[in-house]
Amino acid sequence: MNVNSQGSGATIAEWHPEDESFWQSTGSRVAYRNLWISIPALLCGFAVWGMWGIITVQMLNLGFPFTQAELFTLTAIAGISGATMRIPASFLIRLAGGRNTIFLTTSMLLAPAIGTGIVLQHPDWPLWSFQLMALWSGVGGGNFASSMSNISGFFPKRLQGTALGLNAGIGNFGVTTMQIVIPLVMTVPLLGAFGGDSMTLVKDSGWILGKIAAGTPTWIQNAGFAWVLSLVPLSALCWLGMNNLKTVSPHTGGTIVAFLKITYLYTIAFVPAIFMLWLYLPAPTGLGVLSMWVAIPLDIILALTVMKLAAFGDMKEGVAKQFAIFRDKHTWSLTALYIVTFGSFIGFSMVLPLAITVIFGFQHLPDANGVLQHTLKNPNAPSALTYAWMGPFIGAAVRPIGGWISDKLGGSIVTQVISAVMVVASVAVGYVMMQAYGSATPEEYFPMFLGLFMVLFFASGIGNGSTFRTIGVIFDRSQAGPVLGWTSAVAAYGAFVAPVVIGEQIKAGTPQLAMYGFAVFYALCLVLNWWFYLRTNAYVKNP
Repeated sequence: MNVNSQGSGATIAEWHPEDESFWQSTGSRVAYRNLWISIPALLCGFAVWGMWGIITVQMLNLGFPFTQAELFTLTAIAGISGATMRIPASFLIRLAGGRNTIFLTTSMLLAPAIGTGIVLQHPDWPLWSFQLMALWSGVGGGNFASSMSNISGFFPKRLQGTALGLNAGIGNFGVTTMQIVIPLVMTVPLLGAFGGDSMTLVKDSGWILGKIAAGTPTWIQNAGFAWVLSLVPLSALCWLGMNNLKTVSPHTGGTIVAFLKITYLYTIAFVPAIFMLWLYLPAPTGLGVLSMWVAIPLDIILALTVMKLAAFGDMKEGVAKQFAIFRDKHTWSLTALYIVTFGSFIGFSMVLPLAITVIFGFQHLPDANGVLQHTLKNPNAPSALTYAWMGPFIGAAVRPIGGWISDKLGGSIVTQVISAVMVVASVAVGYVMMQAYGSATPEEYFPMFLGLFMVLFFASGIGNGSTFRTIGVIFDRSQAGPVLGWTSAVAAYGAFVAPVVIGEQIKAGTPQLAMYGFAVFYALCLVLNWWFYLRTNAYVKNP
């Protein structure tokens, strides 16, 4: 193996994982070392990105002076920021190298972690300060695209489903880890005098072992500060143990130049996200002139345009080459299919805690005119923080299994089965939500609601692995990484769509319509998957 020194780590000049002798003698050891370091770094990225789904629940329990609708915007902002950041992240590995990218983007997570810890100590601060931290946490969402693109380059095609399933699946445990760790660390003065004062719960809260009673002192700022303890050593491990592949990243330009490219592209990615959110969010934050369905395509187009126009030097050529993926029809079909799987996983992960709180935390009783009211606290309400972690845990746990099964049976047949399951489960969840939101005792419907959501998470987790397997087989090594990044970027908008759609429908009193709408989309993608990959004359048969 030809290795050229670069900084305190190494760039590998020759890499041939499809050569069995190379893989057995050298490739396997190096590839798996990079994978095992990549996984915890990605886990922390998911944790920082997804933490606002839990933080908003606790802000509600602590009596922060914001409405439920305003709290839903925090999870939505984090979601769209992370999705937007994935667009430049899709191209970072080729432009800057795997080791350089994973080290720097992992280190970048320190800023939103510390910033969030600071603003949460000040409930009297304006809403925009919390929205800014939610926006900044999107860096963690962006890291997924670069991480998957990086790992794809290390492994042979026959192991793509397994390797990418492990990286994404265990990495996705960041959502579950966050949902378990944050409620726990909020109960203790984690950093002592340096961590700030506690606040007092106004409403009952909880964690995985049960309810936490109102009146309990709570250090909500630890939701941000806790990740610093893992990010510092992880960043060092990325720098010391990972590699750049010269065959994948031919023109990084040296470590400092690579860092500047990453910082530059990530910084300009915030421009379209902020502009779109300004047009989308209602006053006083924004103008409120766009619907979500206009805002998302506009954000994607602006992000791609800004990145292409802003590229210069060797970046310009590298970006132009990667844009070639948009001329391939499979890029677009697999983008839709990945929305079904990962888009559902991350969207439901973001929205489930607050949805449990709003639907099951109140008694839904008619007033004198027969109009349902949703303001009386339900004394038998389940704690969102006790149960919400289960779905992301299941989805992440089965993701490597989905990749492994797809390596054996083919990716598209697995995608077809899980799409059918998700159609049925979405309709069933919608019906149960409708029943619960019209009941004075909604907790009676909670076991069914939770069980059906677990089915959705299970199916989406299996499908995550199957879709990545399909991408790894259809595209060559130079294009598979960017396609993986691109599809994950678009699917990540699920973290924006789900909180907005479900939040709006809850406010309108028809939460079931959100789930029925998702079911229709899943059904359309089931047909798309059959047409492209399973019919007799499919473009590529069950890749």
